[in-house]
Amino acid sequence: MSVAEEVFAPAKPRLTPVRAVATQVWQRKYRTAVIASDVVVVALALVVAQIVRLGRPDSVLDASRTYYLVFSYYSMLSLIVAAIWLALLAAYRTRSPRIIGAGVEEYRRVFSATLATVGVIAVGLMIFRPEYARGYLGVALPLGLLGLLLSRSLCRRVLARQRRQGRCVQSVLAVGDARAVRSLVQSLSRGWGYGYNVVGVCLTGRSTGGTLDVPGVGSLPVLGDESKVHDAILKADVDTVALTTTDHLGPEGVRELSWDLDKLGVDLVVSPGVVDVAGPRLTLRPVAGLPLIHVEKPQYSGTKKLQKRAFDICVSLTVLLGALPVMILAALAIKLTSKGPVFYRSERIGLDGQPFQMIKFRTMVDGADTQVDSLMNINESVGGVLFKIREDPRVTAVGKVLRRYSIDELPQFFNVLSRDMSVVGPRPPLRREVDTYTDQVRRRLLVLPGITGLWQVSGRSDLSWEDSVRLDLSYVENWSITNDLLIAAKTIRTVAAGSGAY
Repeated sequence: MSVAEEVFAPAKPRLTPVRAVATQVWQRKYRTAVIASDVVVVALALVVAQIVRLGRPDSVLDASRTYYLVFSYYSMLSLIVAAIWLALLAAYRTRSPRIIGAGVEEYRRVFSATLATVGVIAVGLMIFRPEYARGYLGVALPLGLLGLLLSRSLCRRVLARQRRQGRCVQSVLAVGDARAVRSLVQSLSRGWGYGYNVVGVCLTGRSTGGTLDVPGVGSLPVLGDESKVHDAILKADVDTVALTTTDHLGPEGVRELSWDLDKLGVDLVVSPGVVDVAGPRLTLRPVAGLPLIHVEKPQYSGTKKLQKRAFDICVSLTVLLGALPVMILAALAIKLTSKGPVFYRSERIGLDGQPFQMIKFRTMVDGADTQVDSLMNINESVGGVLFKIREDPRVTAVGKVLRRYSIDELPQFFNVLSRDMSVVGPRPPLRREVDTYTDQVRRRLLVLPGITGLWQVSGRSDLSWEDSVRLDLSYVENWSITNDLLIAAKTIRTVAAGSGAY
């Protein structure tokens, strides 16, 4: 075929995988639902603020004249505020399919968009000086922000229910060497809320056929090597390709792959091989066309440490004062139903390996520590480091109730006030556990142990030793006040459900 024939030849039809089209459909529907919820929430917040600000007219004269004029003024103001708010929610891409379903980025963007709305309106107040607007906006904006966060949480719950049933997920083809692909598949399996489901792999140096065994997940079909990605996409009907290693492809190969996937309507995600590092520590810096990811060092001191201490004190005092009646009833129940002290003190290892006495309500028979060796043969903890028994014979009847709803842990807030513990942090370990730590696991001791943490909101006693360590190290590497607030909020839900506690 001549050059002219190639130029004027009809374009070949684009073969887009069915899954890619289906993914675009449900993402569009979800985005429409989120937009609708945003409009409703913003409108309700402004209406409530207008009602609170105006109230009812005092007389028939007010109703016919002044009240009507003020009502019209606030109605016009509400329309302007709503337009600005919704526009900024769109500008900050709070409904992007890249952030829906899990993680804190969606909430962060909603908060940032609302904060930007406050800024824009504040400038408008300074320039135009409208009368009576400050009190009205002081009700509307906080109420609207709370409503937006709650509505996004509700949308996530609906999406999570769909994903548990195998719907609204992205079908993934993992590409790379076997070790990197296994790690990626395990990570995506743990983070099922993000909606990535690996259905096949292309392994470096492997031909089509056979399977790749992934511990904890199962076997995945091998659909060829990195040169067979195009065929594997159509064969496995995927909508996303996850690239773990690029050594064999090289820069040109990765670029050509991205072009091919764009023609197919398939997404490309690249895993840099950096695990358990949160987004705020990552900065993408293009250098001569090469995207470099800069990983910031973990911060354990300075302003962040002062913020964390202030957070600990405020939360501890609030909880101790609010839960005082419950603590009195728990103490009476323990004293009247079993022999022994009301409180149980246990040596734990804290910051920098320093021991301290952790205080809890006693939930076991007196002298339960002396029975550990005799019960070691029925230890149910996976990994052998922790000691857990689902139906522990040493737990009293009252203790079961206290443990289920974590009432036994309320006295630990005194440990927080004495700076032995923090509200949020790694699980406080025993000395015999610390004696088995490797250098990597000892990084858990770089911050204060916590009453709650990622381990508490991710399964509690149902977690294996490996998962507990992974979550604690992830917290240590990425801790921040925002994460502490989110973990504390999730803890309330976890404790109320009583899941994973025994």
